[in-house]
Amino acid sequence: MKLQLAKWGNSLAVRLPVECTRAAGLSEGDTVEAEVTSLGEIKLTPAQPFDKSAFIKRLRKLRASMPMTTTSVQMMRHEDRY
Repeated sequence: MKLQLAKWGNSLAVRLPVECTRAAGLSEGDTVEAEVTSLGEIKLTPAQPFDKSAFIKRLRKLRASMPMTTTSVQMMRHEDRY
C-alpha cells in the first residue's frame, strides 16, 4: 500500500487508512512508537501504557530471585580495611 507524505507544520505526516488502524487496534488519540530500522524502514508499533502495579510486581519477583550477599562495605569493615 502506497501512502503519500504531506506537510504538517514543520514536519511531514502520513495518513493511515482505517483498515490499518482497525487491524492494529488503534483509534484516534492512541500513541504509537516509531522506529527506523537499519534498512531505513519505518516501523510503527502501538505503545504499551506504563502499568505501575505490574512493574512493581515484576520488580519484587526479580528481587526475590536474587541471592543476598555481603556488601562491599560489610566486607571492608570485617577485614578492617576502612
